[in-house]
Amino acid sequence: QVQLVESGGGLVQPGGSLRLSCAASGSIVSISFMGWYRQAPGKQREWAAGISVIGTTNYADSVKGRFTISRDNAKNTVYLQMNSLKPEDTAVYYCKARGTTGDYWGQGTQVTVSS
Repeated sequence: QVQLVESGGGLVQPGGSLRLSCAASGSIVSISFMGWYRQAPGKQREWAAGISVIGTTNYADSVKGRFTISRDNAKNTVYLQMNSLKPEDTAVYYCKARGTTGDYWGQGTQVTVSS
């Protein structure tokens, strides 16, 4: 089992920045991939960014160049640095971990971009 706890969401003005954190605990040695997903009101959950165990990163086109995913293996934490935020980035952001026993999700953290 893997437990994930997100933090760092909040209200920010357009053009602003936020950094989300996802702290993992439990059977973390089994994790091969971690990613950030988001779900806007009335829309399906979508993938935003991912990072492999060796640090390879990938981004959705909608966030490429503005968001940066990183991981601190010593702290078992994955981060999502979000810059140049837009109102359309407003969503609940979820952390996901892929392990040998399945996929695990955090509870989500709300990000609201509004003036």
